[in-house]
Amino acid sequence: MRPIADAVASVILVSIPIGGADAPLIVLWLIIGAVYLTFYFRGINFTGMKHGIALVAGRHKAPGHEGEISAFKALTSAVSGTVGVGNIAGVAITISLGGPGAIFWIAVAGFLGMATKFTECVLGVKYRQIDENGVVSGGPMYYLQRGLAARNWPKLGRGLAVFYAASIVLGCLGIGNMFQSNQAYVQFLEVAGTDSFWADKGWLFGSIIAVLAAFTIIGGIKSIAAVTSKLVPFMIVTYCLGALAVIILKIDQLPHALAMIWNGAFSMEGMAGGAFGAMFLGFQRAAFSNEAGLGSAAIAHSAVKTANPAMEGYVGLLEPFIDTVVVTMLSALVLTMTIYTPEISQSGMAGIELTSAAFESVLPWASAPLSVAAVLFAFSTLIAWAYYGLKGWTFLLGHGRTRENAFKVIFCVFTVIGCSVKLEAILDMFDALIYLMALPNILGLYILTPVVKEELQKYRAMLKGFV
Repeated sequence: MRPIADAVASVILVSIPIGGADAPLIVLWLIIGAVYLTFYFRGINFTGMKHGIALVAGRHKAPGHEGEISAFKALTSAVSGTVGVGNIAGVAITISLGGPGAIFWIAVAGFLGMATKFTECVLGVKYRQIDENGVVSGGPMYYLQRGLAARNWPKLGRGLAVFYAASIVLGCLGIGNMFQSNQAYVQFLEVAGTDSFWADKGWLFGSIIAVLAAFTIIGGIKSIAAVTSKLVPFMIVTYCLGALAVIILKIDQLPHALAMIWNGAFSMEGMAGGAFGAMFLGFQRAAFSNEAGLGSAAIAHSAVKTANPAMEGYVGLLEPFIDTVVVTMLSALVLTMTIYTPEISQSGMAGIELTSAAFESVLPWASAPLSVAAVLFAFSTLIAWAYYGLKGWTFLLGHGRTRENAFKVIFCVFTVIGCSVKLEAILDMFDALIYLMALPNILGLYILTPVVKEELQKYRAMLKGFV
């Protein structure tokens, strides 16, 4: 399996040398797209934050009630799919490979990704489909097919949509499912003990997670949103408070940490190709973390109750800020201010072990609550990706209770498998497939930006009418 996985990953994540670093072409594709959209919409990722917060808080109402969930629940559902184990473990891996300078580029990528997310969410609502029962289906496969057809490219749109849908179905079973359940089990063992009853009971732990997931996803986005609207704020606030406690207790290390971040971001020498290596690693981590450019979150945002696509764009742009600029950056600062050394990549620890060691170096009791946070993060990501995968599945095979239930059963089986096998070889391939989703999605965003601009202008005109 590993030779196949490595072959797939090497093809999809092909790199070119830039400044002594290997730059994955797919990451360059995401960077160029995010920069273009930031300028095209005149920095809406910065100017639109205030209005986005007001929308989530319910201070602006707009006519139209089509959809299934509120703006707040749409945001928490989408955030649940992005705030996962990667915010705890992935950032530690990135820093161990690229040094503290990667943190700066993670933040930059987070801010730039807000413009990408805005564009995706506007299109998600604009081209969504609502059936006779009020059930919404939306996301890249719909705006690629319907949007490009409206611009006289029906065959291209259909081809890109099918390609995207197939990629997200496969990707959801790996990174969105098996990886999450596997890491939840690993963290559970950190608390239960490697010599406990659970040590060889991964299948049982996975079965429990699968049953909980099944009860959550059986009701569709309404059921998922009901869970995430309570779980996401709780787990994010709790984790951030813990990280802030570490930062405050080590506040004397903050100036040194910030200096390492700044110098590492622009130094032409050092780990992983210096500044270029740090930049590409940072953007790659941010893209995997907040999924801006991958289009997945637009599937959840499409279900919002609104008649104004641009309104949900403002809500959606908050997502990379929450996930990457806040949660991921706090994890990065904790690691940099506590146990980071240039030799950390040779320490033998990887991923969440590094983050756990960083927390425990200041708060010795932090292992248990950190493990709980990791399990919650993993579960919230898992149920969100179940919905994403289901929409890709029904786009390809059609709607119907039998087809939908078949996917849900397959998804839950993969949840159990994730806790029962070693995933390295399989996940290399699924990881690459996640990035593959960016190819058709970003191309579609380029073509459809005039549509988004028109929706934005209409929405701003409507807001002036209320003043």
